[in-house]
Amino acid sequence: MNFFRGVITGQAAGPQPTGAETIQKLCDRVASSTLLEDRRDAVRALKSLSKKYRMEVGTQAMDHLINILQTDRSDSEILGYALDTLYNIICNDEEEEQDESEDENAQKQADDLGAQFTEKLIQDPEHITLLLTLLEEFDFHVRWPAVKLLTALLKNQGVQVQGIILVSPMGVSRLMDLLADSREVIRNDGLLLLQQLTKGNAAIQKIVAFENAFERLLDIITEEGSSDGGIVVEDCLLLLLNLLKNNSSNQNFFKEGSYIQRMKPWFEVGDDNSGWSAQKVTNLHLMLQLVRVMVSPVNSPGATANCQKCMFQCDLLQQLCTILMATGVPADILTETINTVSEVIRGSQVNQDYFASVNAPSNPPRPAIVVLLMSMVNERQPFVLRCAVLYCFQCFLYKNQKGQGEIVATLLPSTIDANSISAGQLLCGGLFSADSLSNWCAAVALAHALQDNLTQKEQLLRVQLATSLGKPPVSLLQQCTNILSQGDKIVRRGSKVQTRVGLLMLLCTWISNCPIAVTHFLHNQDNVPFLTAQISENLGEDERLVQGLCALLLGICIFYNDNSLENYTKEKLKQLIEKRIGKENFVEKLGFITKHELYSRAALKPQPVFPSPEQMLFDHEFTKLVKELEGVITKAVHKSSEEEKKEEEVKKTLEQHDNIITQYKELIREQDAQIQELKEQMTTMNTQNEQMQATITQQLSQIQQHKDQYNILKLKLGKENQSLSSSQGESSQVNGLQTEELSQLREELEELRKQHALLQTQLGDKDALIDSLKSSAQTESPAGGSDNTELLQELDALKSQIQSQLAEINQLKVERQELLRKAEAVSSDTAPTSDGTSDATKADLESRLIAQTSETEKLKESRAELEQQLASATSSVAILQTEKTKLQSELQESKKEQDDLLMLLADQDQKITALKQKLKDLGEMVEDEDDIDARDQTSEEDDEDED
Repeated sequence: MNFFRGVITGQAAGPQPTGAETIQKLCDRVASSTLLEDRRDAVRALKSLSKKYRMEVGTQAMDHLINILQTDRSDSEILGYALDTLYNIICNDEEEEQDESEDENAQKQADDLGAQFTEKLIQDPEHITLLLTLLEEFDFHVRWPAVKLLTALLKNQGVQVQGIILVSPMGVSRLMDLLADSREVIRNDGLLLLQQLTKGNAAIQKIVAFENAFERLLDIITEEGSSDGGIVVEDCLLLLLNLLKNNSSNQNFFKEGSYIQRMKPWFEVGDDNSGWSAQKVTNLHLMLQLVRVMVSPVNSPGATANCQKCMFQCDLLQQLCTILMATGVPADILTETINTVSEVIRGSQVNQDYFASVNAPSNPPRPAIVVLLMSMVNERQPFVLRCAVLYCFQCFLYKNQKGQGEIVATLLPSTIDANSISAGQLLCGGLFSADSLSNWCAAVALAHALQDNLTQKEQLLRVQLATSLGKPPVSLLQQCTNILSQGDKIVRRGSKVQTRVGLLMLLCTWISNCPIAVTHFLHNQDNVPFLTAQISENLGEDERLVQGLCALLLGICIFYNDNSLENYTKEKLKQLIEKRIGKENFVEKLGFITKHELYSRAALKPQPVFPSPEQMLFDHEFTKLVKELEGVITKAVHKSSEEEKKEEEVKKTLEQHDNIITQYKELIREQDAQIQELKEQMTTMNTQNEQMQATITQQLSQIQQHKDQYNILKLKLGKENQSLSSSQGESSQVNGLQTEELSQLREELEELRKQHALLQTQLGDKDALIDSLKSSAQTESPAGGSDNTELLQELDALKSQIQSQLAEINQLKVERQELLRKAEAVSSDTAPTSDGTSDATKADLESRLIAQTSETEKLKESRAELEQQLASATSSVAILQTEKTKLQSELQESKKEQDDLLMLLADQDQKITALKQKLKDLGEMVEDEDDIDARDQTSEEDDEDED
């Protein structure tokens, strides 16, 4: 124990051991000590030495420390010391201030040391699993060092540690539990750990998102005060950005979970916006970036459109526009807000219409677009702010023909208001100002007002500009070409390239796909000579881009030329290029555009981001136009007149086909409309039918109710009548036999006679049918004979049963007649007496009548059964008759086919005979069948003789 105290307090007796020796002794004590207290003191001493002797502790003690983590799980204190020691040797953050003279190589060496120790630790994935298991310990002295150690490991070897955690069971879930820890230190460091864990790993990002991360992070941001919160809010926002950026699945989950609506309170700012803290600026900047991630142009169009719609519906766009027009907002927040609003409205007609209606709080109120354009053409404004305004204007006009028309309309003579500043006036002022950046921005903005809109390109040709007093106005197109041709006379020499590039991009966008604008451009006699002179000259490196743009402009004049000007038809312009420039030279100069280093940078994304104003040369949409036109212009220059004629004929043919297809499409649309109308009528009729069916069902139920009521009344009346008739019948009895019973017996006897006659008739019919079947069965094939014989045997059995039943019925009829006769005699001859003889006779007769009645009922039942059997036999007979008819028809067809074959054979024989005769007539030797048969017979006889 004195040894450990000496190590810790720095006091020691005798010579001082070196650091490596001390660490070696401590490691031996950790490995060999049996007492937990000794091991704990040794690990505590290693922790105190781990920062100063990082290399020695890392190389000698790492395995012992990991062993402590595995074996001494019951003691939280020693676990905490071991985790802190591992953190000190792995972490590259130097807490002590470094001297200014310290070399950068020393820091790099320290970083390499941390990476080496990290790699050694994660060689066994079980070590990471062990650390994840320690996170389940609630003890602060274990959980917090474990969180810091995992964070350091992820910083040094992120990809490898991410892979281990990803395949570890419940690994990500254990890390997500850190956000629910009530101790803020662990929760905050857990945020830093999750930031490192989610960097660049889409799979882990999805797992974290589906572990309810969005809900927890937004709750923490709200608890910490949203944009007014501290560093914890910043950490939450950084983690949200990691989860959402370039992860379409998480973005969709964020939107479907209604988390966009919870972002609106973040942007609620008051009237007094002075004195924003640096942390608030950082938080709001990250919040704006989070909004931009959801509506970024690189996302899928469908997902972006859904998020834009949601942001408008929850008033998030309105809140952003409030910040945009507020006063006192810091410049970088204002710039980022403009960029955010730009992407929220980009390509969304509803959002673009709302933005067009926003007014600045000025007197008189001005549209927000006008206020922003004033900042764009003002050279005193910051460069990044001017770029943001240009991006906002481009996004406002993107796929917005209505907005394009409104901007161009402010330039037309009929709509100009001299008392107010319009967007068109600001653009024209910037286009011809002395500031080259304003020239470029105004030209690009005006080009976006014409993008993919033929109507506005033609409308802009009407714009007239007053150049100076006493001179007639010139068109905007002519003024642009005048500036290009005059060059240094108007534009300052240092900024000439940027201004000319902007004007050339505007002209190329304007006249592309617009033959009328091409005609107006060619109508000026100075334009084509100026372009050819620019292209043919050998200028410096800075002028190469201008030459390429001039070649593109001349190529557009060829490709979209409608040959309305005789001096500048397609063929004459190509001849001019061949004579003055040369086709190969022209194509080479055209290629200068795409070879420029700034071209590829502008083609990456729509937002204009440039490190300096001098590098602001290309627009994103213009790069698309160049990519589309470069190939077709090259082909058009190299094509001959004959090839062009052929292409025109092909185009005409294709147009005719397109017209035919269009007619068919219209016909199909009409038919679809008719089908839809018929479907609607059918649906209406089905609905009416269902209503009528329901009405009928209701009426039937009412009728049934009325019938039931009627039957009940009828039964009641029947019972009353029966009671009256029973009282009268008691007085009319004679010797116990009623007259009604005798009449009933007579009726039953008559019914039996009728049934007997009916059965006799049916039996005769069946006998005739059976006889006919017997006669037909004898003529059928043997295969069906056995079935018919069995069926006939069954019919004979049924017949015998029916005859026996009829005999019994006749016998019963005779007995019943005798009984009836005796009953009549008794009723007519015997007087009422009290003698017991008549009573006995009467009882005897009644019993015999009852017995006869029961037997009659049994015979009826047996007769019904026989009739059923007879019906089934009849159906079997019908089936056999059908099969017999089928077989007979097949036999007739076979006979017919045989006759046809015989006829064919006879015809063939005749043809063969005729051909043989022709051969004989021609002198050929032909053997008859008789000769062939005789020869065969002779050969057979010779064979027999030899045998």
